[in-house]
This record gives sequence, structure tokens and C-alpha cells, in this order.
Amino acid sequence: MTFIMFLFLLGLVLGLVGVASNPSPYFAALGLVAAAGMGCGVLVGHGGPFLSLVLFLIYLGGMLVVFAYSAALAAEPYPESWVNWSVGMYILVYLAGVVLASCLFWGGWYEFSWVPVDELGVFFTLRGDTGGVALLYSFGGWMLIFSAWVLLLALFVVLELTRGLSRGTLRAV
Repeated sequence: MTFIMFLFLLGLVLGLVGVASNPSPYFAALGLVAAAGMGCGVLVGHGGPFLSLVLFLIYLGGMLVVFAYSAALAAEPYPESWVNWSVGMYILVYLAGVVLASCLFWGGWYEFSWVPVDELGVFFTLRGDTGGVALLYSFGGWMLIFSAWVLLLALFVVLELTRGLSRGTLRAV
């Protein structure tokens, strides 16, 4: 379990470096998907499968749709990839920063954080996030509806801002 969590955390850091280092929206979207998937894997490993599913569906289903529309409207003919020298230098600088920060905080603080929530107690009858599911739908229902409305509004705002002078499907090619 420790090795799997290590791989998830390493993939999360590499996905975040991929998002931060790339000026092209296509490859940054790939890094964003990788980082979100690995972050959801970390949440599953620590006892939050429902929270992980909600994060993956809402985040990637809502915000990545807005990103896909924006990237399609602002298409580049030759986007820069991760093998270009300028992007490669950013990757090396960010990875060096991650290594320096991990050397700075190296110690015994990480040893107890590898244990999943289901292994902390001997007689657990419920998963770690079942109480949160009940609270999400009972007291957090209005916030869930408000969040869905904000995501829909953000979609229309981004589409309106990137549309320009064209008129949707009726524009002249």
C-alpha cells in the first residue's frame, strides 16, 4: 500500500509540474487530467472513495469542458510540447524546486501519514467518508446546487468571451 501511495503522490507532483511548465493548452490539459487522477487515487487510498469520485466528476466534467471549448476556439497550429528546450528548462527548474523543498522538510513527519483511514481502527463498520456523504446531501444540498449553477454560468461566460465577432455555427469560414 505504501508503494502504491508513493506512486500516486509522485504522479501528482509530475502532473502538477506538467501543468505549470507548459504554455500550450493541449499538453497542460493532459497534465491536469493526470494530476486530478493521481490526486483522486491518493484520496481513495486514504479512505475517501466517494469524495474522490465527486472531485473527479465535478472537476474534470465541469471545468475541463470549459477548458476544452476555450482551447478549441484558440487553437495553435504548432503547439509547444514537453520536449522543447524552453519547456524542458521549466520542467527542470520546477523539479529542482520540488527536490529542494523535500530536502528542506525531510524528517520523520511522513511516517504516520501512509496509513489509510480504514486501518486505524480494528472494529470500523463504516468507510471513512460515509458521514460526509450524508452531510453533503442533507446540509450541503443548497451549496451543491449553487456550485452547479456557478459552473454553468462560468461555461457561458467563457464561451461568450472567446466567441469574438463570429456568430456560432452561422459564421463564414
